[in-house]
Amino acid sequence: MPPRPKLDDADITGTYLKGTGPGGQKINKTNSAVQLIHKPTGIVVKSQATRSRSQNQKIARQILAEKVEQLEKGEQSRAAIKAERERKKKASKMKKSRRKYRALGDEKKDGEGGEEEEQRKGGSEEKDTEGQERGV
Repeated sequence: MPPRPKLDDADITGTYLKGTGPGGQKINKTNSAVQLIHKPTGIVVKSQATRSRSQNQKIARQILAEKVEQLEKGEQSRAAIKAERERKKKASKMKKSRRKYRALGDEKKDGEGGEEEEQRKGGSEEKDTEGQERGV
């Protein structure tokens, strides 16, 4: 896994905005939402995950760093590697699940087929209450 990306402070412009959405009057009155702009690439990130400016700034910096890295490195970026790992894990889980239920389905079919074959072979023979065969 590559190291976490670092951004130079000189390349980032930050502003504080009024929040929107759920949270009531407090979130709408205070400038706690953070908007960061990466000057070289023009990427804009806005974060209002919490009611704290410092936490929102930290979150926005992480998101911005990931986006810049994804733009620069593409498939070799940390986020792309994580996404690929999750995709493989999910595919493996689905394959295992299909294998399991396919095996259960085969067992069920085999169990049903065995009784039918027994009845075809036996023909007129029946079993009495004690499980012994008797001719009819």
